Amino acid sequence: MTELSLAFSPCPNDTFIFDALLHRRIDTCDYSFTSHIDDVENLNRKAFKQIFQITKLSYYAYLLLKERYELLDSGSALGFGCGPLLVSREGSSFSPSARIAIPGTYTTAFLLLRLWNPEITNVEVTRFDRILPGVCSGEYDAGLIIHEGRFVYQDHDCQKIIDLGEWWEKETNSPIPLGCIAIRKDANTIIHKKKVEQIIRNSIHFATENRGVSRDFILEHAQELDKKVIDGHINLYVNNFTLSLGETGEKAIQTLDEMARWKKIL
Repeated sequence: MTELSLAFSPCPNDTFIFDALLHRRIDTCDYSFTSHIDDVENLNRKAFKQIFQITKLSYYAYLLLKERYELLDSGSALGFGCGPLLVSREGSSFSPSARIAIPGTYTTAFLLLRLWNPEITNVEVTRFDRILPGVCSGEYDAGLIIHEGRFVYQDHDCQKIIDLGEWWEKETNSPIPLGCIAIRKDANTIIHKKKVEQIIRNSIHFATENRGVSRDFILEHAQELDKKVIDGHINLYVNNFTLSLGETGEKAIQTLDEMARWKKIL
């Protein structure tokens, strides 16, 4: 039995994807996985120390870590209409000097914000689930929200300034690459890449065909417990690109890389 460390976020799309794999609802081909669940920005930072063999990464972090981690073809979060939102309190105005809460320095959301408006510099890293309450209370002038936040920001008396996913799509005509699963490049780990990709793909197929089975695992870790919010989150972030990036997905990642280099962010 080969044991591999696997790190991912508590978001419904990740717990949905990995439930069958972790709980042996599918054939894992003599592999076992030790799971580590943490906020994606914490996983981004731990990846610089190469702590986990397989890990969820923001695509921005992946672009910085390509020498240490290799992208898996399965498990990614790409799509149309699923990008991060910049929001402020209802009725307020926005300027580039506003104090903005962001979910992490290495998140793709922050990379998109910098690509959209390079003048924005007054940012503060905040756990993603604390951003909306912080904007609502006036602690921050604006917030960059990801994950379930896009479904509930109006419940916090917030208004949308810009949908950075829509902006990206208009600029590039590509899906937005948000998060990926990557495998460490050391000799003892990278040899398992193809088998791990297929196991993750099989786990996604099982979850999709047996949607109720993963519900308890998802609810155990979700920030928002409303069934409609959870289902909306999964439907948005788990799609054909999650099964395989394909030519379109690979092109989108290359475009993000090239744009970030052109803007001298990478």
